[in-house]
Parts: sequence; structure tokens; C-alpha cells
Amino acid sequence: MVGRQLPLFALILPFYVTAMYAGWRSIAALWPVLLVAAGTFAVTQFVVSNFINYALTDVLASLASLMATLFFLRRWQPAEDLRFAVQRSVTTGRPTRESTRRALAPWLIVSVTVLFWATFSVFTVYEIKVAWPVLDNAVAITLYKGQLYPAIWNFQPFGTGTAILVAAIVTTALLRLRAGDFLGCVIQTWRQTRLVILTVTFMVALAYVMNYSGMNYTLGFGVASLGVLFVALSPFLGWIAVVLSGSDTAGNALFGNLQVVAASQLQLDPVLFAATNSSGGVMGKMISPENIAAGSSVVRAKGGEGAVFARTFPHSLVLTGALAAVVIVQQFLVPWVVPH
Repeated sequence: MVGRQLPLFALILPFYVTAMYAGWRSIAALWPVLLVAAGTFAVTQFVVSNFINYALTDVLASLASLMATLFFLRRWQPAEDLRFAVQRSVTTGRPTRESTRRALAPWLIVSVTVLFWATFSVFTVYEIKVAWPVLDNAVAITLYKGQLYPAIWNFQPFGTGTAILVAAIVTTALLRLRAGDFLGCVIQTWRQTRLVILTVTFMVALAYVMNYSGMNYTLGFGVASLGVLFVALSPFLGWIAVVLSGSDTAGNALFGNLQVVAASQLQLDPVLFAATNSSGGVMGKMISPENIAAGSSVVRAKGGEGAVFARTFPHSLVLTGALAAVVIVQQFLVPWVVPH
């Protein structure tokens, strides 16, 4: 269902950002390439998420958008705007085939690896399901007529994370990088993201506590008291969850059940609001302190996190509000768009 909400925003986002930062005149000059980049991303995202494999949605959409944009710019160039002219101290020629191949190799390898992993269910190899002692089928959910809640830990040594690791090792081998360089990159990445990883770990742990203690169900029952107003506020719940955690996965674990419970109480479509929690989280990701800090460290802009947050915050709110409007339309005007 997320694959039927986010492609729309992928299509309008480049035009929105250009209008906000560069003005409508820039859109008039750039609309062909914006349409190619955004349209390719949106269409690929929709097709992959609905008909191929959701795990590859953004990877293949980004790759398709990048390639389509590069091919398009070989035949069409926007008029030069002196306001955005870049002074280069070093003259560089056109990229060589070798540099292009090396740049695209990681994307292609990770796409093929994850597709293989998902298609042949490699993640289930040596999977062990562990019923958690004392907790499994020991908690009754009163809102679901006393249904017992299972507590199963799926240990997957070949989970999707392993696929990413395999893709990184294969890329290192094909590009003939030294083992020391690869290890140095791993260490640098760990240093840049360790606090984010710790935060997400605690947020997911909190989500489990909230689920098995019944807190999410109680909160969902309370949120349902908002009535029809819940439809408009639902995206902001996912938005808040990801702003706090920095991860859409953690946001879904935190408030996903809450959204489903509230929707069920109001006799709304639970599938739609589970997806809305995730889509709202995407809008909150741009102002998550963890993501801003990680991004600033990568581009060596430490200390400028506050400026990034202040500049991005209004756009995050506007886009989340736009998502709320889309959800209202999907729930009340075109409910058939929700897959079941």
C-alpha cells in the first residue's frame, strides 16, 4: 500500500523543492529533466513495490531514475543560469566508461544480490523460530476478544542484512579494493552511525515492550476517540515516530499496531493506516536528528545540523499535511485503491 502513496510524492517532490528554493522560473527551465527523473522514480517504485519485490523498491527506483536522467541529459541540456554557476578550479573531462562502471557497480550488485535473496528465500536458510519463554502465548489482547499474543523470535543468520554484507564484499572484490581500505570504510561507517544504531535498537526494544504490555492497544483505543479526525492525524503519528527514532522500521514497530487498532475501532481500513504510518514516517525522516547528524558527518558539515533542521522542518510539515489529504481521499472517495 505504501507503494501506492509514495510514488505520487516522488513525482511532485522535485517540482516542489525547486519551486521553494529556486523559484518557478527555474521549474520552467528544468521541467523536462525533473519530469524524467521524478516520473521514472515514481513509476519504477510503483511497479517494483507492487509486482516485483518490496525490498528492492527504492534501490531499483533510484537506479532507474539515475540512468534515465543521465541518458536524457546526453540529448537535452537546460539553459545556463548564472545564479547557480559553479567555478571549478580543475578542468575535468567527460567521465570514462571505467569510472561510470565503478560508480554503478555497487548499485547493480546490491540490487541483484537482494533480488536473488528474496526470490529464492535465502533468508529462511537455517532459520530458527524460538518461542520466548514465559511470554509466548501468555499475553491476552482484550481488544481482540482475549486472543493470545505469540512471542516468536526468528533467528535468521542469512537475513537481508547478510545480503547487503555479501554485496559489499563482492563489490570490493570486483573493483579490486584492498582489504585494508574495505575494513577502514567499515570502521568509519561504524563511527558515523553507531549512535543512530543504538537509538534505533532502543526504539525497537521500546516497541516490543509497548506491544507485549498492551500499551499500544490501549493507546490505539484512546486515539480512536478522535473519531474521523484520526484520518487526518494518522500520518503525523508515523511522522513523530520516525522523528524520534530516525528509522522507518522502528517507527512502524513503535506505532504500527497503534494505527491498526485505532482504524479497526473506527471501522476504517487497517491496511491503509498501517501504510500511512510508514508513509508519514518517510516525511519525518528528513528532520530526524539522527539522520541529519549522520548526513552532516558524511558531508563534513558538523555544526550545521540546526540550520538543516530549520530549513527542512516547514517542508516536512507541508508534505505530511499533503499525505493526510491523500489518505482522506483514499479512505472516503477511492477506497478501491487499497489492496487486500
